[in-house]
Amino acid sequence: MLRPRSVVTVKKDGREDQRIMAAWAADCAERVLPLFERVHPEGEQPRMAIKACREWVTTGVFRMADIRGASLGAHAAARAAKANDATCFAARAAGQAVAAAHVPQHAFGGCLLRTQSSLPGLNASGKRNSCPSA
Repeated sequence: MLRPRSVVTVKKDGREDQRIMAAWAADCAERVLPLFERVHPEGEQPRMAIKACREWVTTGVFRMADIRGASLGAHAAARAAKANDATCFAARAAGQAVAAAHVPQHAFGGCLLRTQSSLPGLNASGKRNSCPSA
């Protein structure tokens, strides 16, 4: 179970914690990436976002334009996939994972979206999952 946002903190100089969270989010997104790629084999943006995330985790080199571009590319792919919730959630998970390089809490979004993509249908409140349009 995810803890409330107010309980989860990352130390101000906790770059190693942030890298661990980003790697975790990339792992989550990568697990559901085949859901997106099966339907959109030409769509490379989510895979490129995961690659950018892993590169940041490994090197520590942060270029905001690269991180932002990778995240926005994955979210654009999600908008294009909106007819299929699982593919949309999978692409959004990749976008959130790479965004964790900028804001660590984005890692939680990536993992939550991974769960939603792998369990399409009803969410925890019994309502139909639908991919966010943002």
